Amino acid sequence: MEENKELTASNYDDINAKWDACIDLSLRRFVYSSLAGAFGGFIFFRSPVTRWASVAFGAGVGIGSAYTDCSSIFGGYSPKLAPPKLDDAPAPKDQEE
Repeated sequence: MEENKELTASNYDDINAKWDACIDLSLRRFVYSSLAGAFGGFIFFRSPVTRWASVAFGAGVGIGSAYTDCSSIFGGYSPKLAPPKLDDAPAPKDQEE
């Protein structure tokens, strides 16, 4: 019974560590991407609307990249897909008319 308690305690610690890493990653990417969007908007655009749009785009890029990395941290899908194997592809059929 003591072993089961230790395993569950280590699982909780592991999940807490994953959440901490994910929240830290999300906040950093959101802030840095928003700042990069603000800087780019200040340099390239004159209208306040387009400047805010570049900030929003930067924030979206930051949240999207953080979501991708967090899902791989929690054991979801891998963001890096393997190239398809040529052996698995079906052979093309010759069409004779």
